[in-house]
Amino acid sequence: MTEAVKTLFPIRSEDEYRAALKQAEAFFDAEAEVDPNSDEGAYFEALITLIEAYERKH
Repeated sequence: MTEAVKTLFPIRSEDEYRAALKQAEAFFDAEAEVDPNSDEGAYFEALITLIEAYERKH
């Protein structure tokens, strides 16, 4: 993810869930792993947490 880190919101619908998965996919497809201590790393960790929470609930 080379663009600025975006604001995260709770995932409340199937469309938002699919959009979050697409965002996460970009991290998995990146040539290099994101630094977990960077803003992007924190964003990725929070995004995965939101995805997992949605999956548990639905």
